[in-house]
Amino acid sequence: MEKRILITGGTGFIGQVLCQKLIADGHSLTVLSRQPAHNVQAVCGRVEPLNDLNQLRGAEGFDAVINLAGEGIADKRWSEARKQELMDSRIALTNQLVDVIRSWKTLPAVLVSGSAVGFYGDQGSHRVTEDTPPHDEFTHRMCSDWEQAALRLDPTGVRVCLSRTGIVAGPGGGFLQRMLLPFKLGLGGRLGNGEQYMPWIHRDDVVAALIWMMETDTASGAYNVVSPNPVTNRQFTRCLAGVLGRPAIFPAPAPVLKIVLGEMSRLLLTGQMAIPERLEAEGFRFRFPDLTPALADATRY
Repeated sequence: MEKRILITGGTGFIGQVLCQKLIADGHSLTVLSRQPAHNVQAVCGRVEPLNDLNQLRGAEGFDAVINLAGEGIADKRWSEARKQELMDSRIALTNQLVDVIRSWKTLPAVLVSGSAVGFYGDQGSHRVTEDTPPHDEFTHRMCSDWEQAALRLDPTGVRVCLSRTGIVAGPGGGFLQRMLLPFKLGLGGRLGNGEQYMPWIHRDDVVAALIWMMETDTASGAYNVVSPNPVTNRQFTRCLAGVLGRPAIFPAPAPVLKIVLGEMSRLLLTGQMAIPERLEAEGFRFRFPDLTPALADATRY
């Protein structure tokens, strides 16, 4: 059945593919973006662009809302000002979104809101499920506040799902795009000692999981949106080099990364062995559960 869906972050690496899939499924989309309308439609397809959430105050409402907005966490070095931008683009916007939703004449059935496995902070080699206690650090505090902003809709009866997404691999963008050139030149290698876990997931599985949360009436709360087969950074780099047919013999030492990136180096040098316990238990099936086929698809262009 056709749904009217509001999407924030629709022009992003995940959002643009999500929009195209939802349109193909027959849904009607409104996409919040700061980009010009023609850019939004060029990226997302046949959608109604929106540049100000306040235009929706007091509106009739939508059947579902998918909230993916947020500045790229690894786009710039983490100054205090940049960390505030990262938080505002997630938490402040989600708070505004919830306020606007509460003003609608008809509330949506569901809000699917973004989060990240950074919620758990550094977990070393411990197995991480949705019930794992977090390690208190910047990424945890940001994700926790982001989730709490979305959960303000809970008392209204709107079903709220939280997508704790891992490192997303897919063709044509994302973190993998930054890795391809050095690896293709034979200059790639592990980061630090390479033992930190990388909770990866293919973009197609992220999109499918978001739609599954939207469409599954029994789904609510936090879900680890990650592959069921997490790998260490050492394993990831070896696999990527193998897929590209290149060596991976140039490690990036941890002290150098810390000097160059500052606090943001923790994104590269720490991790979580996160598993999608709830998704699998509740019936979601992955298209790319294993890394080699996922990377082969993600590097096909």
